[in-house]
Amino acid sequence: QVQLVESGGGLVQAGDSLRVSCTASERTFSSYAMGWFRQAPGKEREFVATISQSAIYTYYADSVKGRFTISRDNAKNTVYLQMNSLKPEDTAVYYCAAKMGWVSGKNNNPWTYNYWGQGTQVTVSS
Repeated sequence: QVQLVESGGGLVQAGDSLRVSCTASERTFSSYAMGWFRQAPGKEREFVATISQSAIYTYYADSVKGRFTISRDNAKNTVYLQMNSLKPEDTAVYYCAAKMGWVSGKNNNPWTYNYWGQGTQVTVSS
């Protein structure tokens, strides 16, 4: 059982930057592909970014491409999401997720992820 704990959320102004982190309890963290998803009030959970086990592959939602960067440090069992040029529409609860395996493509289907964190709130004021 993999436990994921997000941190780093908060309240920022439009145009600011923020980095959220997700630390896993699992020693075999490097075996898991990791993803970030978000959910705004009244909306469905949506894909933000994903990274393969060795960080060779990364994919982003069109809405964040060029502004957000996903990375991982397997020695620290941690995945990061660096968010720059934040917009009010980025306001959401951000979740990290883990899954075994990697398939060709974006790996952006939340139903394929086995483990989820509790989420961290990111609020961007205008």
